[in-house]
Amino acid sequence: MTSTTPVSAPPPASARQPDDPPREPEPWTSNPSAASASLPPRWVIRAAWVGQRALYSATRGRLGLRRATATQWGMMRLRTVGRRSGAERVAILGYFEDGADLVTMAMNGWADPEPAWWLNLQANPDAVVDLPDGPRAVRARAAGPDERPRLWARWAEYDGADLDAFAARRSRETAVVILSPRPEAAA
Repeated sequence: MTSTTPVSAPPPASARQPDDPPREPEPWTSNPSAASASLPPRWVIRAAWVGQRALYSATRGRLGLRRATATQWGMMRLRTVGRRSGAERVAILGYFEDGADLVTMAMNGWADPEPAWWLNLQANPDAVVDLPDGPRAVRARAAGPDERPRLWARWAEYDGADLDAFAARRSRETAVVILSPRPEAAA
């Protein structure tokens, strides 16, 4: 029988000695001053994404999606066209409803690069989202400066005060993405 020594978290900055060298920032952060927002390691975030897609696929869509409510964001499956390959690309994202629109954030698990699905939507804004009640044809756009603060505040109602601290980890502003029903789909 072997014993393992538990790995403890580094002491908070207030508990460190003055001559201690500064800690290196976590590899998934782009802004070391944003260390106050606690996120799991990047591999955990990516594993959760893989698990979510596997659950959706294994159950043929019966599990893995949910409607947004007043207290919890929903989960949708976004189908885009690859900007370079032209092949269908799929991502499962959190969202909330704002009238007829669906709103999500291009956050890539709070890593610095833009998510591929957002780059694909910038190249071709027409997409399809799968919701628990069926597919919906949508057209994507970034929220404008007049609507972004309201929609960001709405996300903060779901994710709490850490939303701004998470966003501070990125070197660029996190786009708030609005998915509106396509006009031809509404006819």
